[in-house]
Amino acid sequence: MELKKIASFEVDHNTLERGIYTSRIDGDIVTYDIRLKKPNGGDYLKNGAMHTAEHIIATYVRNSEHSDKIIYFGPMGCRTGFYLLVRDLDPTAVIELLKNAFKFLRDFEGEIPGVSAVECGNYLEHDLETAKMEAENYLPCIENWTVENLKY
Repeated sequence: MELKKIASFEVDHNTLERGIYTSRIDGDIVTYDIRLKKPNGGDYLKNGAMHTAEHIIATYVRNSEHSDKIIYFGPMGCRTGFYLLVRDLDPTAVIELLKNAFKFLRDFEGEIPGVSAVECGNYLEHDLETAKMEAENYLPCIENWTVENLKY
């Protein structure tokens, strides 16, 4: 089988900056690239912080007013951000949802959702304080983000 290059590998990661981008559109499903770190910048999300952010933000978006439009929220293997997949959700609403989700993470107190051995396959690798710090550092980047900024 010949492997064709996938769309995300067509993006020049050497020029990509932090932010929120429309990665791809497949019918009524839109994949958003939520880039917390500059690619190839030498500063990457720590596994524990990324894991905790994923648990908290995935739970937040699936409990939001848009819960029926959320398909998936999860980490990028390169540890520079996350993907959010939604169905039939206005891009302006996506931006606001992400701003609110990262504010929720920044201010989160209490037990991390889904953190037991029964609920999580790597329940010991979490870092709430670093996840909150990453959210704090990311929020100014997306504070004034608009639909026009969603283009790579």
